[in-house]
Amino acid sequence: MASDGSTLRGADAATVRAAIESGDPLPGTAGFAGELDDKLVRDVLGREPLYVDPAAGDWSLDPTALADPELLDAGTVVDAAGDRRRAWTLPTPAVERDHDAAVDAVREAIVASVREPDPAGLAVAFSGGVDSALVAAGVPEAPCYVAGFAGAASHDEAAAREAAAAMDRDLRVVSFDHDDIERAVPEIARATGRTNAMDVGIALPLYFVAERAAADGFDRLAVGQGADELFGGYRKVVTPAADHRVDADTVRGATREVIATLPDQLPRDVLTLRAAGVDPVAPLLHDRVVDAALRLPAALLATENERKIALRRAADGVVPDSVRTAEKKAVQYGTYAARELDRLARQAGFKKRMDDHVGQYIDALVAGEA
Repeated sequence: MASDGSTLRGADAATVRAAIESGDPLPGTAGFAGELDDKLVRDVLGREPLYVDPAAGDWSLDPTALADPELLDAGTVVDAAGDRRRAWTLPTPAVERDHDAAVDAVREAIVASVREPDPAGLAVAFSGGVDSALVAAGVPEAPCYVAGFAGAASHDEAAAREAAAAMDRDLRVVSFDHDDIERAVPEIARATGRTNAMDVGIALPLYFVAERAAADGFDRLAVGQGADELFGGYRKVVTPAADHRVDADTVRGATREVIATLPDQLPRDVLTLRAAGVDPVAPLLHDRVVDAALRLPAALLATENERKIALRRAADGVVPDSVRTAEKKAVQYGTYAARELDRLARQAGFKKRMDDHVGQYIDALVAGEA
């Protein structure tokens, strides 16, 4: 296949070449995608997006460069003839039954990963929760950014202010208003190819934080992506047998099911951040962290009383207790991005009684009709 000039991103050629030969799905990287030895590759969790246009014989890391982009499945290798094969699948390592050892392994993996990024030119997306606090702890000199709807005292802004004070960190609040939302929605849709309300609601605060960080001179943004999926952060994994949102009937099975959604989710975040002018750094998605998470027993993932149990225990001594134990909302709700997107839709005449009224509003914005 021809390319747009892009090459391998996220890892060195020798590491990826060895992973192809050995079939090792977690070869010690934070994800990769691109072209190597006349082959296209995308890592097992799809941490780097890669798109193909088979009819045109093209590929790109940027879907806007292709006439008909198709997201390549994670773990796939495509040879020079265009034939695809699944080179890597998510491993199923033995469960670590010793709870203390399991938590220690998570702590060691996270500490090593959050300290690995070069702090030069790096800012941190910071919501005040344990995930972003762990990321921030690894780069103590990096400024932290949080988004929130202007004048609304959002949950994320309040939590970030408290956490930043507890951690003695430089916090920069990015306030956005309705004009900002209307401006950003078409830009996000063009960059990601997505116009559904959930994806756009999640992407909006990421876009505003990244845009501000880029304007302040930073070219990379450290994020806490992956922690909820890897460590049992979703309510639906707590009692999966009784939850229609998952097919599995065990906590570990439901957690793996959620992890399997990452290859489709992550391109949204990666492409949103790059469209705003920064490259993402996601240390909690490093292979060493993934490996430690996959070994956790159900009791260290989620129960009726607590979620992300191993992660919170691993954070003991790394971040303040008030931050380690804090609960937070999903970013689209904690920043009020979803609430205000819904408000704008209704103000534009897209009422709640209409099917997918927010999605229809987004489509109209993208088309320049709202």
